[in-house]
Amino acid sequence: MSYLLPHLHNGWAVDQAILSEQDKLVIIRFGHDWDPQCMQMDEILAGTARKLQNMASIYLVDISEVPDFNKMYELYDPVTVMFFFRNKHMMIDLGTGNNNKINWPLTDKQEFIDIVETVFKGARKGRGLVISPKDYSTKYKY
Repeated sequence: MSYLLPHLHNGWAVDQAILSEQDKLVIIRFGHDWDPQCMQMDEILAGTARKLQNMASIYLVDISEVPDFNKMYELYDPVTVMFFFRNKHMMIDLGTGNNNKINWPLTDKQEFIDIVETVFKGARKGRGLVISPKDYSTKYKY
């Protein structure tokens, strides 16, 4: 499904995507197009892109093609989704301890839409950290 979403092929393009958008979130999926977890996340991203078009611009970045951000954003996981608003990295408290990014593939489109809506509303209010509508901690998963 990665062919349905725009790819950014160099560091300059990533910077321009983040810098140029003033009214919408910029959602960037870092990972590899061939990775099964990225494919799963790309399906969610592509399936929700139309519904989120007024709130967010979604881009894909292959971390082996564009290694510029690997150390800066600690991109060591197979799939990483990050949010930016007006050239500012938006943090989201998912209950996992890592507030910088989503580093696992989501399986439900509505869940992702809820997260994006929460981040968008918080960003419009000037918040740098928003709390996820669902707790993803392993507290209740025995």
